[in-house]
Amino acid sequence: MPLIKILPDWWIPEHQATSESVYLNRRQFLGGVIGLATVLGGCATPAQKAKPVRAQLNQAQLKALAARRNSNYTLDRELTDEAIAATYNNFYEFSSGKEVWRHVSKFQTHPWAIEVTGLVAQPQTIAIEDLIAKIPLEERLYRHRCVETWAMAVPWIGFPLKALLAKVEPQAKAKFVKMTTFQNLQQAPNQTMAPPWPYTEGLTLAEAYHDLAFLAVGIYGHELPKQHGAPIRLVVPWKYGFKSIKSIVKIELTETQPPTFWNTLIPYEYDFTANVNPTIPHPRWSQATERMLGSSDRRRTLIYNGYGDLVSHLYA
Repeated sequence: MPLIKILPDWWIPEHQATSESVYLNRRQFLGGVIGLATVLGGCATPAQKAKPVRAQLNQAQLKALAARRNSNYTLDRELTDEAIAATYNNFYEFSSGKEVWRHVSKFQTHPWAIEVTGLVAQPQTIAIEDLIAKIPLEERLYRHRCVETWAMAVPWIGFPLKALLAKVEPQAKAKFVKMTTFQNLQQAPNQTMAPPWPYTEGLTLAEAYHDLAFLAVGIYGHELPKQHGAPIRLVVPWKYGFKSIKSIVKIELTETQPPTFWNTLIPYEYDFTANVNPTIPHPRWSQATERMLGSSDRRRTLIYNGYGDLVSHLYA
């Protein structure tokens, strides 16, 4: 098994949601796993990092997305500044550091299609433009909690995962949903390294049908930047961030639990369920508190990231 070293770094009032300029650090890899030395985040402050990222976002001419805000999902904290959220990302296909935005220029996110297959009555492959046209978009303010104990709050634009699943009609035998990201060695050079590419994740069918499970195609009023998982990613806010797989190309319904990236690499540290739980520490650090990006203050971690009243019945 490859050796990995990971360094630790929802009702939220909207004034506390994390801004896009603060999206910061989770795992750092040590030798072995992708043949890289440990890479630490730079010494620059989030504000310093935000300046070039904000300029890059303007140059990217990201398409604006119109979406009505869903008032059922509010925050108890301010939104994270947009440039901060775009500065600090995990996307190991491109980099083992956090400045992913510096490494995604070759990544082509158009044209893009998602194949939905497996135990479904209506398997199909859908172009991202057709998918957006067929399913109404909405904006949701969600908390996001990283397993490394940092957190943010962002305005995702997209639609519930169940809206897509309804179109393919899952069979009675389907119990799990497996999701797979892209694989392209020319555009994502780290995929030539050791881990089991492409990146995969999974949910139980009950989790996937929960209204909170969201497929995001935009953020901060426009389409997703590449470092956020363009053109479409999963968002499951009651789970640790590594469950929210980026740049999805395939969704497959299965009868048995699928293997997933981190659970395959280090199952004793990353279980399949990965629900946010302050009472269960990571083997190498506590999960009792969290730090909002852009702040040095720590706050108490909430069970299920504050969504317990909505999702706890899934695990009764």
